[in-house]
Amino acid sequence: MREGPYYDVTGGGPVLLLMPGGAGHPMGLGPLTERLSRRFTVVTYDPLGLAHGRLGLPVPDQRPPDWSDGARRVLEEVLPPGERGYVFGTSSGGIAALDLLARHPGRLAHVVAHEPPCALVLSDGEERRRALIAALDGGERPPSESPMGVFLAHVLRPFTAYVPAAPAEPERRLTLAVGADSRGEVAGDAAEVLADTYGSRLLEFPGGHLGTLEHPVEFADRLTGALLGGLGSEA
Repeated sequence: MREGPYYDVTGGGPVLLLMPGGAGHPMGLGPLTERLSRRFTVVTYDPLGLAHGRLGLPVPDQRPPDWSDGARRVLEEVLPPGERGYVFGTSSGGIAALDLLARHPGRLAHVVAHEPPCALVLSDGEERRRALIAALDGGERPPSESPMGVFLAHVLRPFTAYVPAAPAEPERRLTLAVGADSRGEVAGDAAEVLADTYGSRLLEFPGGHLGTLEHPVEFADRLTGALLGGLGSEA
């Protein structure tokens, strides 16, 4: 079994690093990746190797820097010398994308962070974080060897406690994305606050928190426009 970092590559064009949500397993992202691969070399990052033979193996508690350090290694492997890559992260992958931009910005052209659930940036964030955790992890927990079980046990709590540091200057290489159906939800509200914190643009994307799965073609086209031009109106 190959040691990490774990990723898959498809398509052609400028490099776009795709950072999934949950426990980082890229399940369900095939239609999105297929559409994006028409314009990009899509590099789908699997931070825990769950889709690469490591599902069911022990997993320690995760931190955003764990994922962003791996993402940096992926970019160093796939980017041609002197070139920069685009990054898209959703949910927990969006949090890791923010950490990647903060700690390893050198090879990044632009980052789109879709609904990173940084609950503690909200004025009532601690209360809403507890409610979010209770809603997601309040019932019968899935088996620990499943992607959802890994997420609940090792990702949900440390990632939702992540608070990005405000940059010294507006971050123009960052776009925050919020789902059209996510207004009033923790992750959607956090995206709006973070756009103000970073001095970055906020764009509306199709669907809700799972827009990548609900509307993959429309979502991919909106993301392509955000990265390559033709943005449309801001949120």
